[in-house]
Amino acid sequence: MILIGDNLIPHKACFFIDSIMDIEHTEPNSTLIFNYDENLLLYCRKNHISCAVVVTSIKEAIYCNALNSKYIICDKKIAKSIQKIAENYMFDSKILAIIESDDEIEKIALSEIDGAIYSHLLNK
Repeated sequence: MILIGDNLIPHKACFFIDSIMDIEHTEPNSTLIFNYDENLLLYCRKNHISCAVVVTSIKEAIYCNALNSKYIICDKKIAKSIQKIAENYMFDSKILAIIESDDEIEKIALSEIDGAIYSHLLNK
């Protein structure tokens, strides 16, 4: 299970961005996090930039996988549905449910979601 943002587990640097110009202020080889935006998604794919995209629908998740997102981040309410589709279509992207605390890890694991990301990383 992937855990991003947990104090006990080291993870690659992540930066929440809103625009292509924000990329200039991130560290090399870091993972960019952004809300679903087709322009940012296409830019990251074209430039081979690792990204994690916050989605609000299955359709957005499908596009993210097709455009090589490393992670698809979603609310816990839709995570199980997206995970099922990801397994059926053998997504390369990993599905991450948004959590507030480590108390939620067990529930995410029992739902068989690829991993979790702490909500504090999703704030700019």
